[in-house]
Amino acid sequence: MLGYQDRWIRDESLMKLMEKGRRIGVSYCSAYEDVRRHAKATNTLQTWVSSRDELTARQYVRDCIGFARLLHVAAGDVGEAVLIDDKGNKHSAHVIPFANGFPLHSLSSNPDAFAGRGGYVKLDEFALRQDPGMVYGIAGPTIDWGGKLGIISTHRGSHNYFNTLIREIVEKGNPKRFSHHRVTLEDALNEGLLYKLQTKFADGDPRLDMDEADYFNYQRSRARDEETFQQEYMCVPADDASAFIEYALLDQCRYAAGEEWEWSLADAEAARARGAEIYYGLDIGRVSDLTSLVILEKVAGRYYVRKRIDLKKVSFSDQEARLYPWMALCRRGCIDKTGLGMQFAERAAQRFGASRAEGVTFTPAVKEDLAYPVRSAFEDGAILIGFDDDELVGDIRAIRKETTASGNVRFAADRGEGGHADRFWALALAIHAGKSSGTPVLPRPFRRITNLFRGNSLTREVPA
Repeated sequence: MLGYQDRWIRDESLMKLMEKGRRIGVSYCSAYEDVRRHAKATNTLQTWVSSRDELTARQYVRDCIGFARLLHVAAGDVGEAVLIDDKGNKHSAHVIPFANGFPLHSLSSNPDAFAGRGGYVKLDEFALRQDPGMVYGIAGPTIDWGGKLGIISTHRGSHNYFNTLIREIVEKGNPKRFSHHRVTLEDALNEGLLYKLQTKFADGDPRLDMDEADYFNYQRSRARDEETFQQEYMCVPADDASAFIEYALLDQCRYAAGEEWEWSLADAEAARARGAEIYYGLDIGRVSDLTSLVILEKVAGRYYVRKRIDLKKVSFSDQEARLYPWMALCRRGCIDKTGLGMQFAERAAQRFGASRAEGVTFTPAVKEDLAYPVRSAFEDGAILIGFDDDELVGDIRAIRKETTASGNVRFAADRGEGGHADRFWALALAIHAGKSSGTPVLPRPFRRITNLFRGNSLTREVPA
């Protein structure tokens, strides 16, 4: 084990917390910690490990089994158990039995599964839960009759309860008395992480020739933007105060891990045949920006992202060949016709009809009217996005609401390698296309008038 792993394993504090960079081996050493404890004949408590999702719960079990074999621990075959919480709901758990009679349970993220139980509790990727505060509230009492609590996570925004705990530790005298561990990518590299990684790389991997500084800069250059790098690798939470949509809203509107959500063209054709409401939004780019298509299915007022296509440096004729089959299956769509998009929007309207291919010219007022329904959809839980669709999340997070010196509101995003928040605007256009009234987006001269009529599909009152 590397130094930071060893310190975590040997920390016997009643409650301990680790804020960490991504993929530095903390969950791995945590599995060793749990197995080593259960290997002792003196252990008289069960362990409850709650992971972010089912896939990570299974990975945790695999790591535990590997350590059990390495230590020649008499652990039996992994089984599955059904746990009944205090509300009568059923939850599945992976169970590793040990010779001392006290098993280790690996669970997915639902905290109700270990409500009312006792022993050691480990919360992995704590900040990525839908409601970390509620998870902590349920987990805390489990150690009242013995056991210990460990929390491990990367950051997920400045308003996340994980960051609240850390601010209590650092700024408010640590009232909950956590033992605090903090390991950034830079810290991990300084303690030998790169050597460990290089033992796993295949021959010819360019990372084999890197030193620690090279690898640090490599990971920084790969990140979507500096905010993402700082949060994912350097333990600096993203600023939710400046973002238009907080992480907490995004995380509550994701498909479950491993859930099949993305349609093939055949799936879309079958959905249309059964009468599904399918809509699209299309933001047009060519060289610097992406062409981004978002396909939504609308069911009982809720939007389900069913397909996303990103194209870069693709000729317009090839874009049409790739996108038209999807657009043809939709009831209605909205297309960015600003600048380069004008010709694409005109040709699409000729092909599918103006009612099914509405061109939208982006102005500051139109962008404002498009942006707010996106946030409302996340606030109301009226949309589902891919569990691991980090590109879409990155574009949503990139949007900033700014007020100009003259008092006008504008929505802007820094330009990154993946474009200019193009996926966000494609999503916004798709949501507008799915509105039942089909009212077109109106340019600024009509904005004062339309704000008087609440029936307009894109009008809402915005706090000053």
